[in-house]
Formats: sequence, C-alpha cells, structure tokens
Amino acid sequence: METVERLIRSTQELLWERGYVGTSPKAIQAAAGAGQGSMYHHFSGKAELAKAAIERSGVEMRAAAEELLGGAGTAGERIARYLGRERDVLRGCRIGRLTADPEVVADPELRAPVDETFTWLRGRLAEVIAEGKQNGEFAATIDPDRLAATIAAVLQGGYVLARAADSTEPFDLAIQGLLELIEA
Repeated sequence: METVERLIRSTQELLWERGYVGTSPKAIQAAAGAGQGSMYHHFSGKAELAKAAIERSGVEMRAAAEELLGGAGTAGERIARYLGRERDVLRGCRIGRLTADPEVVADPELRAPVDETFTWLRGRLAEVIAEGKQNGEFAATIDPDRLAATIAAVLQGGYVLARAADSTEPFDLAIQGLLELIEA
C-alpha cells in the first residue's frame, strides 16, 4: 500500500476512534508507518490530511448506502435493508461522530464533506421514499424529505444512545421502532 493510502486509512481510523482533536500528526505517522517527511511531502498538514480522510469516509459511506438503497426490491425493503445492515454500533458512525468534534464543526473545510455526506444520504433516502410513495407503498401524505431527515436523525441518535449505554440495545430499539412507523 502506498504511503498516501496508508496515511489516509490511518487518519480515517484515528478520526473515528479519537476525533480530530485527539488525533495528532505523530499518531497518524505511527499508525501509517510513515515518517514526518512523508506526511508533509504529501499533505500540507493535519487539516489537509484529515479532510482527505473525511472525504474518503464519506465516499465509502455513500457507496455502502447506495449498494443497499439502489438494489432490488421495493422501496420499503431497500430502506429496511439499509437500516438493518451490519454496523459497529458502539463505535458510532464514522461521519456522524465528527459532528461532535468542535474543531471539525468550526472549520468549514473539514465540516463540508461531513455535511455533503449527510445531504447526499437524506437526498437518496428521499428519492427512495418518493419512489415508494409513487408505487403506493407509502401514504400520499408522507413528505419524502421529512421522512428521510427522520431516518437519518434516528440512525445518528441511535448511535449516541447506544454509546451512552455501552449497549447496542438502544440502537436496535430505535431502528425497530422506526421500521414499525415506516411500515404503518
């Protein structure tokens, strides 16, 4: 694996585990097996490398979601597959956890790929919901944008509740409750 790839992958993992504030250039270099010169040869600093890592995490999250939301089946089945997919619940969402990091939220360059990822997710969910509404799966009164935002909020809130309880149970209950509401 090339040095740039190791730096990005290591930064993705460290951001997920420690957040931006808790991720030092030395920790990135150690995890990537790269020297300071290599890191600064490829990236101007921690912020540029973090942005590349956040963008990569966003691309990977969108690809994983699209695989489930764009697959075969009814709109409801695809949403249920997305909600029920395998997740490391107690680690939280790789992108969502960054919203709790004050330095990420305060920096427009670092916040932008986080926002873009969630904007894409809400939009993609809204498309699937609109399709289901058109096919008669969902009530005519359902607003696809509002339901998409609700799905994203329940997922992110479920991660927070699970981490607070150190148990996947609150997440699982939230997803089950959301599916019951969607199917009703």
